[in-house]
Amino acid sequence: MSKFELKLPQMGESVAEATLTTWLKEVGDTIEMDEAVFEIATDKVDSEVPSEVEGVLLEKRFDVDDVIKVGEVVAVIQLDGDAPEVTEAPDVEETVNEVEEEVVPAAVLEEEISQIQESVSAPTPDFTASERFYSPLVKNIAKEEGISMEELEAIVGTGKEGRVTKNDIKAYLESRSSNGVAKPAVKPIEIVEKAKPTAENKVAKKPSAPAETPKTVVSGGDELIPLTRMGKLIAKHMVDSITTSAHVQSFVEVDVTKVVNWRNKVKKEFEAREGEKLTFTPIFMEAVAVALKKYPMMNISLEGDNVIKKKNINLGMAAALPDGNLIVPVIKNADQLNLVGMAKMVNDLANRSRNNQLKPDEIQDGTYTVTNVGTFGSVFGTPIINQPQVGILALGAIRKIPSVIETDQGEYIGIRSKMFLSHSYDHRVVNGALGGMFVKTVADYLEAWDINREI
Repeated sequence: MSKFELKLPQMGESVAEATLTTWLKEVGDTIEMDEAVFEIATDKVDSEVPSEVEGVLLEKRFDVDDVIKVGEVVAVIQLDGDAPEVTEAPDVEETVNEVEEEVVPAAVLEEEISQIQESVSAPTPDFTASERFYSPLVKNIAKEEGISMEELEAIVGTGKEGRVTKNDIKAYLESRSSNGVAKPAVKPIEIVEKAKPTAENKVAKKPSAPAETPKTVVSGGDELIPLTRMGKLIAKHMVDSITTSAHVQSFVEVDVTKVVNWRNKVKKEFEAREGEKLTFTPIFMEAVAVALKKYPMMNISLEGDNVIKKKNINLGMAAALPDGNLIVPVIKNADQLNLVGMAKMVNDLANRSRNNQLKPDEIQDGTYTVTNVGTFGSVFGTPIINQPQVGILALGAIRKIPSVIETDQGEYIGIRSKMFLSHSYDHRVVNGALGGMFVKTVADYLEAWDINREI
């Protein structure tokens, strides 16, 4: 029977592994060429992995929530047109003769004794007594490690619908070990008693179950909404950033009247010529790229006691998704794009973000991030740094306000379009002077915008 091994493909230069999130096919299902077999997730991006052949799914090598390395075999497919192999039953008489003549080496016998001892080290969990789903991998680990059904039921699952994953059960084993509760041991037994475990062979002391996390009381009218996989990742990423970086903020108010007037003047021409809408975002991204070029020590990351100064300026662009989550696609080498190229890149990434069509490599390797809190009407905000970067800029809402205008003929009150720039930066490596000068450079670039600029 001809078989095809479907491996996890390379999904980008910096992507080495992915998490299996969903099986789209079951064993025995027919698979068409280019039909999706399973879904994977890397950081925040979900992707489908299609089959390169036609056939029938024979084997699944991984369970949902398993982490898979690039190049590992995930599924085995029987090629279309091949009949399954039929193994001929061996001759009974020949088999008996072979058993009678077989001599078992001492080393093999010792290994069998060891396996028998392990098999009676703890009662096998009765999975039929539970209404909870456990994958074959989790069941095998529970059996091998002597985890009782009571312990298994107490483990908090982080998988889909609260399922216990391989990582959950491993974390529990590490916790149990660190608390001084070792895997139960058994006394040596005679091989003739291998099927009759006595009281001596049973575990002397049952491992204590882990302390349960206090549960929130849900009253009659409350709705319990589990976090999505992406929601869990974002929550962890935000907490990790706060505990890693010393956040500090600088705020600058910017007069963007020239930018607003220029965009109003050219946006129709731009859309007619380029087939793209001209938003404010590419203009702001251009200003940030210019500032990073002037202050390269904002384009860094900290690794231990070493600062890594990045060669490329890769701007992350935080984008809101329809489900309320966020994703940060990256504009690679942003300083090398003109305004037309920046606009096309911004629109493309924003559209594909909303439709969940980003490739894993398109959210990797950002060196600085910009988030537009003004989209939701916020005047300014205090954004959390996107690790391992050291800075993030929040763009506030553009508002028309009365302002003092200075001219050669004197001062007067006029209506101006203004906004706030909120710069969060890592005070471990970025001092107030650098953080302030950087955001002031962005502001100066916008205020000096050429109203006669060609597109």
